[in-house]
Amino acid sequence: MKHKNKKIPEYKKELVEVFSLIHGDKALMGEFLMDILTPAEFEAMAIRWQVVKRLNKGDTHRSIAGDLGLGISTVTRGSREFRNKDGGFHLMLKKLGK
Repeated sequence: MKHKNKKIPEYKKELVEVFSLIHGDKALMGEFLMDILTPAEFEAMAIRWQVVKRLNKGDTHRSIAGDLGLGISTVTRGSREFRNKDGGFHLMLKKLGK
């Protein structure tokens, strides 16, 4: 979903602030995610996180795709972001001790 609105960076910053305020309140986080995301978006995020965890364990693209019912191209797209060792995926995995 691409928008040409020049305020999108401001909106993204605000959303990050909202998420930071939810920190630690799992019930609120769940409710907020269910309200702000469509069921398909929520599912896609959950599956993407599973891809990241499996990539981190060293699983092959083919095994991840097969186990999660995804196309290889979907796993490959996720692995592009995973390659950034300073990115959010690795920071979160480190925070979780994985």
